[in-house]
Amino acid sequence: MAKPLKVDEMWLERIASLLNDMEFGSLQIVVHEGQIVQMERTERKRFENTASGTVKTSGPSRASGQQRRTNAR
Repeated sequence: MAKPLKVDEMWLERIASLLNDMEFGSLQIVVHEGQIVQMERTERKRFENTASGTVKTSGPSRASGQQRRTNAR
């Protein structure tokens, strides 16, 4: 039988902070025995080519194409 998931205010704040500034991507939450043990954030950056040859990004400028992982225990 699965244990009920324990999510307190601290975890809700951690989840919200990882999702807050993400425009494209995913957040994977790993649960072990009813407790969150790890969160992995994968962020995507999308670029548009304009007629003038310059590249415009969508969203705030951050490390493009890189993954940011946060391990929490």
